[in-house]
Order: sequence, then C-alpha cells, then structure tokens
Amino acid sequence: MAKAAKTTASGKPQAFQAEVAKLLQLMVHSVYSDRDVFLRELISNASDALDKLRYEAIAAPALLEQEPALTITLTPDKAAGTLTVTDTGIGMSASELSDNLGTIAKSGTQAFMAQAKEAPSLIGQFGVGFYSAFIVASRVDVISRKAGSDDSHVWSSDGLGTFTVAPAARGPRGTSIVLHLKDDALEFLEGWKIESVVRAYSDHVAHPILLKEGDTEARQINRANAIWTRPKAEVTAEEHKEFFGHLTHSYSDPALTLHYRAEGRHEYTVLLYVPGERPFDLYDPARQGHQKLYVKRVFIADDVALLPPYLRFVRGVIDSADMPLNLSREMLQNNPEVAAIRKAVTNRVLAELKKLSESDAAKFAAVWDTFGPVIKEGLYEDMERREPLLELARFRTTTREAATLKDYVAGLRENQTAIYYLTAEDAAKAKASPQLEGYRARGIEVLLLTDPVDSFWVQMVPEFEGKPLRSVTLGAADLDLIPLPETEKAAEAPGLAALLAVLKASLGDRVRDVRASKRLQDSAVCLVNEGGLDRTLEKYLSRQKDSGVSVSAPVLEVNGAHPLIAALARRAEGDAKAPLLQDAALLLLDQAHVLEGEPLADPQGFGRRLASVMERALG
Repeated sequence: MAKAAKTTASGKPQAFQAEVAKLLQLMVHSVYSDRDVFLRELISNASDALDKLRYEAIAAPALLEQEPALTITLTPDKAAGTLTVTDTGIGMSASELSDNLGTIAKSGTQAFMAQAKEAPSLIGQFGVGFYSAFIVASRVDVISRKAGSDDSHVWSSDGLGTFTVAPAARGPRGTSIVLHLKDDALEFLEGWKIESVVRAYSDHVAHPILLKEGDTEARQINRANAIWTRPKAEVTAEEHKEFFGHLTHSYSDPALTLHYRAEGRHEYTVLLYVPGERPFDLYDPARQGHQKLYVKRVFIADDVALLPPYLRFVRGVIDSADMPLNLSREMLQNNPEVAAIRKAVTNRVLAELKKLSESDAAKFAAVWDTFGPVIKEGLYEDMERREPLLELARFRTTTREAATLKDYVAGLRENQTAIYYLTAEDAAKAKASPQLEGYRARGIEVLLLTDPVDSFWVQMVPEFEGKPLRSVTLGAADLDLIPLPETEKAAEAPGLAALLAVLKASLGDRVRDVRASKRLQDSAVCLVNEGGLDRTLEKYLSRQKDSGVSVSAPVLEVNGAHPLIAALARRAEGDAKAPLLQDAALLLLDQAHVLEGEPLADPQGFGRRLASVMERALG
C-alpha cells in the first residue's frame, strides 16, 4: 500500500495514500446519496477537536490562551462562493495535517473500498468523514494552528490525487475548513439551509454552533444540550437516533438503548446503544471498545475499556459526576471508580439484553445473529458472568435454528447424560458431518458450533445444569444407553475384526487407531480424536504461529454395517495381504478427510489408488 510522502511544510505536492484518491472519487460520484452529511461530519470532527482541547486544558490551562470559548462557527460567503467551518479546538501541526488528512490511518482502506461499493451506509464508520467535503467542494483548504504553538499551516487539495501543506500567517487557535463550493452546491451558502442541516443532525452537540452571515452578529443555531443529561422521558426516539449517528456515523436505528442515572456510592449517567448493524471494526484484533468517558460533561477518553472486549460493539457515553478531572489515562486504567462503573454497567448491559430476549424475541434474534460470535468471547474470558452469558446464548442445532441451553436440556432423550456438540469451520461442514449420523438416528439433538470462538469457550464450560458438554468428534461415542430404533439397526459385518487389523497395519502412524464406530449410520468411515483437543480446535491452533500445536493422528472409525466395509471385511477374512486392501485402507482414510471438508494430502496418490481399485473391480 502506498503511503503519503514524508511530511513537509514547503507547499510541494504530496500524494494521497493510494486508496484515498480512489475513495474520494467513490464518495463524490456514488456513495453519499444525501449531500447534507458533509456538514454533519465536519461538525462532528470539530466537536471532537473541542473535546480534546477541553481535556488537555485541565492539566495545561495555558493551552486555552486568551480564547477560552470553545465554539464551532459556520460562515457562508456568497461573494467568494465558500463555506467555512471553524472551531477553536486543539488544532493540528503540519505533520498532523499531512497524516490525518492525507491518509486513512486506522480505517483498513482496502476492506473499506471493497465494502463501500456494496454498502454505502457503511461510509461514516470508516473514519472518512472529512473527505465527504469533496462531495460539495471543488477545493478544500484547511488552516490550522495547534494549541500552544505559534505556527499555522494550510492544507490544500482539489481531491484529485495530491495535496499540499504550507506555512501560513499565524491565525487563531484551532482549525478552519474552507470549502470552495461547486456550482451545484451553492444552496449551502443560504442561512436557512445551514440551519436546517444543523438542527437535523447536530442539535445535540454539546458546544455552541454559531452561524455568521455577512456583517450580522453570529447567532447560535443548536441547543448544545448533551442528550444524556436530560431526563430519559424527555428524549425522543428520533433524538436517540440522531445522537447514535453522531457517535457511530451509522444513521440506522439502534437495536437497543440504555439510558439511566446511577446514584449511590458512585454517581454517573449512562447512555449506551446496541447497534442494529455490524460495525466495520467488530473483529479488529485490538478488540477496543467505543464508549466515551466524560466527567461532568468534560470529555476524558474513549479508550478506558468501560465495557469488556466482548461488548465492544456497544457505543455511547458514560458521564461521571464525582470522578476527578485530572486523572491521566494511565491512572484511569487502574482507577477503582472506573472499575466499579465497568462492573455495574456490564451487568446492566447483560441484564437489558436478557430483558430484550424475553420481551422481543425477534429483535433479540437479530442482535444475536449480528453480535453473538463476539458475545460468546465472554464465555471464554469472563468467568464471573458466565452463567448470564450462557442464558443469553443461542445455538443452531441439528433440529432447531436457535435454541438456548435450557431448551436443549429440557429436550434430553431418556438416559441421555450429556450435552453433545459438534464444532466445525462453517455451517455446511457441520450439517454434512458423518459424526452426527448415530446421534440423528437416535433422535439426539446436537449443538452445531461454527464460530471460531466456539472451539475455545467449550473448553472453559465443562457443564450446564449438571450436564457435561461433550464433543461428538472426541473419544468414543457413549451411546449404549440410548438404543437405536429397530428400523435403524443393521448387523455388523462378519470378519470386521480382521479388516480392522489390516487397516491399522496398512495405515501405520497415519492414524492413532482403527475401530468399529457407534456414531456412524450411513457413511463408511469418519475421523475422531482420542482425548486431548477437539479436532476443530486442534486445526485452529495448528495454524497459529508458535502455538506448538500440530494436528495429531486421528482415530479412523469404521461403520461395520456399511456394504463397502462388509465387502472389504470378507476380502480381509479370505486374504489379509491382498493388494486391494492396502489401496482400500488409504482410500478410506482419504474419504474420511474429504467428509470433513479437508483437502487431500496426496491428490496424485489418491487418483492412482482410485484408478487401480476401479480397474480391479471392472476386470
């Protein structure tokens, strides 16, 4: 991936990061259907800059200089054809102008480019709000002076592939974004239009948004009322949607809203949202949350881990009434009050999810479909809350699309002593797994666990309501207490013991053992592990660098009632050294691997053996 050229303030053209140039064209020509959003995005960025300065000024009041007011000013100039968005916030240095506006540093641009064409509603979620300015502007100039610095710089671009950063005359603290509007965007020079956009999208912004038209005095056009400070009953669903959009840049309805005030030993206000759509960074390896911490409406940080990583999709604000303002970010990580808030809010989020599951099953099902794989990470990590998480969890099974573990236990067969599960890499492999055949024939329900995290959490949850969780691909199948229906029974082939001995000798160390199977019904063979790790978990770990885990030799289980096995058993009884049996042993092992959805280790050898066996059969 091409990177922006090394930062200079000489005014020489620098190249955008490779995908940024493509992104600009995509946004201008096809992504945003509502052009008003550019103003919403620029105001949101300006609000963030004001919040950052407000926080930094707690420890360094001098950063406010002689201009303590924290405002956002919109200035249309009809004569010049420009709209200027000015904030008195933290500002940017020359290097920050280049880095922040010349690259999309944290957005995974390749992934964005792939998804944006198919899902335009995702645009705002990728940290690209600034670039929306080019929807209405043929050129953008960004003049900025960082708080505490005497140097101003101007970033300029027409959005066609390059930008410049050059020194500018010393200006006021903060940032001014000058949009040179296109001819078809001149409506954004009209005061009524600007005011309507602000009221629609940015009325909740906690800082004053001023409109300065001509020689008239600037007037405030938003209510500047932090939505979370208002009584719950006074906030409308539309206002929640607007604020949720401000936080997430996703302007769909949240699936769940939590708005309450906690009082007692610690006082704080909570306004959290469960999104209705999957955020783009849900599976970011950093697994960082996005809950903003405020203290008395002063923004402190958005990386304090106010919720555990498995609830990282929850977005919103927590505002403490009694926490000191001068805590460093490092101190916040170990602050006992933050820990108490984290514990209480986590419990409340899980309680609200449970309440949703009971009151609106369809809405909860949508939440679980979107975020279930992430919530299940808590089963592995959060021992304290494992029980409520198990109650929330929904599972696809061999008989149902969404069952709880309580549902499963309630439907146990007579004499069934365990909760059976199968882990697989996807749903298709799970449903086609031959290991399920004996369980299906006996009417035993099996959990189908196809998310990567499933292979890990089942190792940490030994039982539920006194019933152990047991993998159908691990160890011998304990099905003796649950007989097969008479119609499903089939006699074991005579000579099976001789065949098993031949197969074991022929396969050598490729397998750990060869034995008759109780779990097979229709297929001739399958693979299982004997003790140790579940086969799917073993495969996952073997792919991890430095894990020290390799795929072990499996146990080959043979269906003694299968016609093919019966025919081979007769041959083994008559001539245990027949060349056909040597080829058949390797073909059966290959077949078992194919049934698991695995590639053949030796496709050429498989082809030769298959051709040889077919020649003998047809000869």
